[in-house]
Amino acid sequence: MKSATWLKISILAATCSILAVSQPASGYADLGSIPASRAAKAEPQPQPEKSMQTIFAERRALLDQVSHMSGIPWTQLAAVDQYERTLNIANPKKRPTRKGSLIGVFYSEQEWAGAANPEQDDTNPFHIGIFGGTGRDGSGDGLADRSNDLDLIMTKTAQLTKFGMSPEQLRHGLTEAYKNPRAIERIDQFVQIYETFGTLDLHEHAFVLPIEADYSFRDTWGARRSWGGARAHEGTDLFARYGVPVRSACYGVVEVKGWNNYGGWRIGLRDLNNVYHYYAHLSGFSKTLNQGDVVKPGQVIGYVGSSGYGKPGTSGKFPPHLHYGLYRDTGTKEWSFDPYPYLRKWEREDRLRLKSNSM
Repeated sequence: MKSATWLKISILAATCSILAVSQPASGYADLGSIPASRAAKAEPQPQPEKSMQTIFAERRALLDQVSHMSGIPWTQLAAVDQYERTLNIANPKKRPTRKGSLIGVFYSEQEWAGAANPEQDDTNPFHIGIFGGTGRDGSGDGLADRSNDLDLIMTKTAQLTKFGMSPEQLRHGLTEAYKNPRAIERIDQFVQIYETFGTLDLHEHAFVLPIEADYSFRDTWGARRSWGGARAHEGTDLFARYGVPVRSACYGVVEVKGWNNYGGWRIGLRDLNNVYHYYAHLSGFSKTLNQGDVVKPGQVIGYVGSSGYGKPGTSGKFPPHLHYGLYRDTGTKEWSFDPYPYLRKWEREDRLRLKSNSM
């Protein structure tokens, strides 16, 4: 192993020496001979940050390109990429995000270059293949670069099509790539959302109650509960009158709908950030809403009530309110986080939209 590595290093050093000798002197710039004012002008200027709409457009163009080359629908590619991005958000230390990248697909150095590869930053596709690495040259530049968006998504595409192109074979490829039923379920949900709306720009939110309604709420996350035993409160309680419409905060899929011993009549939505939105103590559901349906921000999904803490149908043990919780999926488990700051943000945004529409 060591001799092979030293051989590669020796060849590389010899090649660099030859290039250095053959390079004309005029090909180099001596910054010491350039006036300071000119040297300053030569420095690259910082680029303005792209808008989310621009990022979505560029990402879609890349996914369409890969879809054309691979035959996999862009919605499937987008769902896999978005699932990978949610894992990056949930596990930032293990899966650091590359600044400016369009693609969320992540491979560790060992996965990409091969566990036994002495050069963990290797970009030579031939060497990577010898050591059993996953990395591929998807852009056609002769390098398998872990920081190249096209190389990343084409490497993932190669994994997905390992067994063939039929829906069953692609699912087999997904199962082989992730080895986690939760991942397959999430990707299926994301595909459903992208197919319904036909765009990547699906990250707008809405407040969970109508802005015009009479309601009140404060930060109750982590507080002691009055009902259900010694458990921390994993959500925010929004108090309102019976029957006030409850709205979807996101683009998402109805993951669960029905009775819960604690939450009463409840609905659970899964959004594209792999966040589970939990609505509890409802008095009823929207008549047209079913489990598996796709919803959008502001869509009515149920009504404020006081159901729960008893057999199905039990109601009235506490004042009417909506219990709203948020849970992030890390890929293997879920953990709750405080929805209060998000509720306040979405409330402000809805007020601004309402004001703008009335002008």
